[in-house]
Amino acid sequence: MRRSTGWITTSRSLAAVRLTEFWQRMDEHFGSAYAQSVAKDFVLVGLGGRTVQQALTDGEDVKVIWQAICADFPVPDRLR
Repeated sequence: MRRSTGWITTSRSLAAVRLTEFWQRMDEHFGSAYAQSVAKDFVLVGLGGRTVQQALTDGEDVKVIWQAICADFPVPDRLR
C-alpha cells in the first residue's frame, strides 16, 4: 500500500481513479455517446488489434489504452 497525505491508498482505488479519468477524457474528446462507440467498435493497433473494451476486460493499464487512443486519433495536447 502507498501512503498519500496520511491516507492509505490501495492499488484498487488508484485503478478506479485512473479508469474514471480515462472515461472523462474519452467523453471530453469524443462526446459521451461516441466515446462508447469508439471503445466498443474501433480496433487499435497500439492495443494489439483489440478494442478499448477488450483491452479493459483483459486488464490492460488505462494509461496504455489512452496512449493507443492518442496515437490513432487527433487528441489535443491538453488531454494527452
